[in-house]
Amino acid sequence: MLASILSSSLAGVDAFAVEVEVDISHGVPALRTVGLAEGAVREAHERVKAAVRNSGFDFPERKITINLAPADTRKEGSAFDLPIALGIVAATGGLRDDRLHDYLVVGELALDGRIKGIKGALPTALLARARKLKGVVLPRENASEASVAGEGVAILGVDTLREAHEFFEGIRDVEPVAANLGTLFDAASRYEVDFSEVKGQEQAKRALEVAAAGGHNVLMVGPPGSGKTMLAKRLPTVLPAMTFEEAIETSKVHSVMGLMDGRALVAARPFRSPHHTISDAGLVGGGPVPRPGEVSLAHNGVLFLDELPEFRKNVLEVLRQPLEDARITVSRVMGTLTFPASVMLVAAMNPCPCGFFGDPQHQCTCTPIMIQRYRSRISGPLLDRIDIHIEVPAVRYRELADRACGEPSEAIRERVNRARRIQLERYSGASFFCNAQMGARELRQHCQVDGSAERILELAINRLGLSARAYTRILKVARTITDLDDGGPIRSHHVSEAIQYRSLDRTVA
Repeated sequence: MLASILSSSLAGVDAFAVEVEVDISHGVPALRTVGLAEGAVREAHERVKAAVRNSGFDFPERKITINLAPADTRKEGSAFDLPIALGIVAATGGLRDDRLHDYLVVGELALDGRIKGIKGALPTALLARARKLKGVVLPRENASEASVAGEGVAILGVDTLREAHEFFEGIRDVEPVAANLGTLFDAASRYEVDFSEVKGQEQAKRALEVAAAGGHNVLMVGPPGSGKTMLAKRLPTVLPAMTFEEAIETSKVHSVMGLMDGRALVAARPFRSPHHTISDAGLVGGGPVPRPGEVSLAHNGVLFLDELPEFRKNVLEVLRQPLEDARITVSRVMGTLTFPASVMLVAAMNPCPCGFFGDPQHQCTCTPIMIQRYRSRISGPLLDRIDIHIEVPAVRYRELADRACGEPSEAIRERVNRARRIQLERYSGASFFCNAQMGARELRQHCQVDGSAERILELAINRLGLSARAYTRILKVARTITDLDDGGPIRSHHVSEAIQYRSLDRTVA
């Protein structure tokens, strides 16, 4: 007998439909899966056999062929366990198949018939909604995550193979899980840290406010213990609140990686801080079955690279294309996948190998050549994509002992939102939305400066040894500083502040 049931698999951060066909025929007892099944799919045989028997069903000792269509697309993961088991029961006459084609079925089986959680529940629910199916039958622990797909698809969480069987037989009702998106979004968009906890570092906090307002990448340079990591972790709290569309995009990436951790939605801007020993595939994604990397997990949020010169050169160089295009393309023999990668890059480094260059409290033991060699580990093309370089000095005792709280993130975020609204209106007809993404044409159109500002720029380039590429970066940052004021023309004091944020373009004496 033949039975078929609809399931899904993952390709990048999206799901695609897979028809699970089960044929039982005469012959030597065997269970074979065809259709480019990989990894955990091939191992499903023993799990399915034990789960079917331990759930009270008869497992046929006959020739069983399982086809996963389309047969020319690779499938990976354990989500096919439940549809395969239901297909075997249906093919033996133990389940009516009149309802099987109305639902998309996914789930991993334990040996006793329990249904375990899977990766990619949200993309699966979005696929079912796009195909106008009645609903999704999936593990109960994934039901709340899948429910944010919205109305139009019933999310049915089940605990056991027997429960799923009784639902399709029509002898058990499963209550659909619905999400209150407004309440869910508000609860998930809270942060556990705040800028009011940062002691001192007023200049660094101002620079991060400018970065948040214009979407600029940031490099912080300072001695160990000066608070670079603390500042970076609080940057997401002053970024504009995520839209629902951004939350869905970010949640999809975390869902396919199995990182939802019981959450239904990722509504707070993510903060990812990979260790400097990470590989290039771990950072931007890849592998035999390509999966998103840290850059995609930070989508719509902040990617923090601490000890930037310690990262391997080839790892840093693969960041150039994602920072420019806001997406990552991974090509393999089986096809090409694209992962989202719209991030703010925040990097931190010591000023020199010993960490104390320019620190009045500690003696630096590095020579100018050693400092130059240390800083040259960051290539010019990558440094060219970082608009703001700020020095983060050691915090003085008086500031550490001060009991007064600093300015809260909410107050800073209000100013950032006001500046972003100005930029949204300015670039309403363009394909980008913030100052950091301006091209040469937009620079000429929106970054005109008066005579006094032009003289300051000339002085900076000729006297301070700033590089030529710093010119456009200064103009972009000055435009953002102006937007934080009132959005008017760029003045000399805006340019002066922007020049302060190019510390690494100066020559080490």
